Amino acid sequence: MHLKAEICRLLDRIELILQQLKAVEAIRDELLIAPPVNAAAPACPASLMQLRGIGPDFANVLWSEGLYRHFGNRRELASYAGLATTPWQSGTIDRMQGVSQAGNPRLRTVMVQISWFWLLHQRESALTRWFHQRVELDGGRRKKPAIIALARKLLIALWKFVRHGVVIEGAVLKHA
Repeated sequence: MHLKAEICRLLDRIELILQQLKAVEAIRDELLIAPPVNAAAPACPASLMQLRGIGPDFANVLWSEGLYRHFGNRRELASYAGLATTPWQSGTIDRMQGVSQAGNPRLRTVMVQISWFWLLHQRESALTRWFHQRVELDGGRRKKPAIIALARKLLIALWKFVRHGVVIEGAVLKHA
């Protein structure tokens, strides 16, 4: 009898959580389709959802964490996301080290996740071909550093797509 009552209480909690999730998703969807505030602002985050492999959650995080901002060039964007390389100089030696991870950790994490999804859903894009060629050069051992490089390239390509409408070469758009 007590077990049955506890199970009923747990089911009530689950139903409440599902109702709250529906409310949050409805608000998120309204924000995604909202038009830009002014003409100088880039397109709304719904434009990101035109690309196969990017859903409402990814589009929302990409937009709210970085793409709504103005960046002067691609280096500023990559640096903000923590996907830019770090310079190292000593005497006559001038090298680039790995990524600094000094930027926005949420944007960087989402970009790495989107990069893996990009490989699954955009198999014929130029970025996917570039990734596979780079991994083949290393004998398939260095996928993690290559995915970070793909995340940087993809972030810049998505920024150009949102800001200027430049479609990524070979990218497949979702059907209307």
